Amino acid sequence: MVLQVESDGPVRRLTLNRPERRNALNPELSAAIHAAVRAADADPDCRVLTIRGAAGNFCAGRDLSGDMAPKPLDEIMAADRQWADIFRILDRSHVVSVAIVEGYAVAGGFTLAMGCDFVLSEKTARFGAAEMRNGFPAAVNTPILMHLVGRRLALELAMFGDMVSAERLWQMGLVNALADGPEALDALGADWSGRLLGLGTEAVRLTKENHRLARTAPLSEALTAGAQQNALLNTSGLFREGAERFRQAQAEKKGGG
Repeated sequence: MVLQVESDGPVRRLTLNRPERRNALNPELSAAIHAAVRAADADPDCRVLTIRGAAGNFCAGRDLSGDMAPKPLDEIMAADRQWADIFRILDRSHVVSVAIVEGYAVAGGFTLAMGCDFVLSEKTARFGAAEMRNGFPAAVNTPILMHLVGRRLALELAMFGDMVSAERLWQMGLVNALADGPEALDALGADWSGRLLGLGTEAVRLTKENHRLARTAPLSEALTAGAQQNALLNTSGLFREGAERFRQAQAEKKGGG
């Protein structure tokens, strides 16, 4: 089984399972990731999706040791559209995606990590758009990086294909949190999943939608949409419910003190 899929209530865990190839992507694994991401997105009870690799590595990118014989263009395009569709789904999904990275996350593995909503990494992990070292561009990762960091850093990462430490990506804002060792990384992943599940389901969905709008819309239009959403939330009674929870928490705090 090239992809292990486990469900624990509202948490879906994907584990890339080709350890002998550092979890490199072959057609079977890419198709399995696509199917699993689609299934999570279609499941209203799924709220958190974690993606990691087996045996100490996240993913070494496309498996260049496989069949590289010429294929019909429509077959090639279908496979690459499927790969790009993974990131469209992760971006628009109500499910929050978390990449949990150790070892190597290079080429397509770098793309897969960057395409998630959050990235948690072991401190010694290494990332890189290694496609350029083999003479071709990081075609899918380039637009993802461009939406995540400034144009110069995005171009540097995509152009040179250098191996980059998890700490440097953390400094760039591309990694959310660092862990010191595999056990600490496991604990960090469990902590983030728990924190995400503690948030309101609809609030999480709306936050992802607002975040997506804010990345692409002019500031004025994004602010207008935010004001309209606030008005709807107020009308729905959610603000009143939140105020009541706050008052109760304050009262319990005073009572306990």
